[in-house]
Amino acid sequence: MRHWLIKSEPDVFSIDDLAKVAKEPWSGVRNYQARNYMWKDMRPGDLALFYHSNAKPPGVVGVARVVGEPYPDPTQFDPSSEYFDEKASEDKPRWWLVDFEHVATFSEIVPLDRLRNDPVLEKMVVCQRGSRLSITPVEAAHFKKLCKIAGEKL
Repeated sequence: MRHWLIKSEPDVFSIDDLAKVAKEPWSGVRNYQARNYMWKDMRPGDLALFYHSNAKPPGVVGVARVVGEPYPDPTQFDPSSEYFDEKASEDKPRWWLVDFEHVATFSEIVPLDRLRNDPVLEKMVVCQRGSRLSITPVEAAHFKKLCKIAGEKL
C-alpha cells in the first residue's frame, strides 16, 4: 500500500463533504504529474492525507482511501465543464482520476506550520516551498507520524 496527500480547498470540497458521500471522483486535476500519480501509481486501498489548501490555516484534516481503479475523468469531455479539454477524446483520454472514500476526520487540523517545524515531517513534499501539486506521495513513516499527532490509529 502507498500513501498520498490530496489537496482541496474547503469551500470547493472539504473533508466534511467527503464524509457525506459514499465516494467521490477526484476530478478536475489538470497537472500531468498529479494525473500520473492517480493513473499509474494509485491502487485501491491506498490511503491519502486530506489537506485543506487555501484555508486559514492550511493543513491536514483527515484521511481518505482510494476505491476502485483509475478511469478517464469525464469532465474532460463535457463542453460545459470548466475542466473541458478539446484535445481529449473518448478514444484517447488525456485526464484520469480515482475515486476516494472517507476514512477519518481529525478532531483538529494539523497545520502546515506544525509539519514544517517537525524535524521528520518537514521533509514531506507539501512542506517544500513552491510545492503546488494537488497530489503528492507520502512516505509511510510520515503518514504514520501525522496520524499519531492527530490521534488517529490507522
